[in-house]
Amino acid sequence: MQKLAKREEQIMQVIWTLDKAFIKEIIQELPEPKPHYNSVATMVKILEEKGFLSHETIGNIYQYYPTISKEEYQKHAMKDIVSQYFDNSYSRMLAFFAKEQKLTESELNDIINIIKSTKK
Repeated sequence: MQKLAKREEQIMQVIWTLDKAFIKEIIQELPEPKPHYNSVATMVKILEEKGFLSHETIGNIYQYYPTISKEEYQKHAMKDIVSQYFDNSYSRMLAFFAKEQKLTESELNDIINIIKSTKK
């Protein structure tokens, strides 16, 4: 799975939220300054070529929908981050966040409980 560029990821976030969307709906949900219609249409076409989107024809326009779930992409992106920055060690990643993000004891306990519940 390819990594998404910033604008591609913004578009995918919109489509994951809306489930299906026309270009104009995507533009409405993007942050200011709003990109031009043709720019978004080009990015959507690229996302379709990369296998992230597909479309359904409604009348004479396309409605786009994701072919890869947000969760699938999150798993892939996290594996890349852990590989590139933490030597494939999830414990190093968690230690980094615990130290750098100054997690509270309550947040650390929540993480421990989540880990314990997934091991059952």
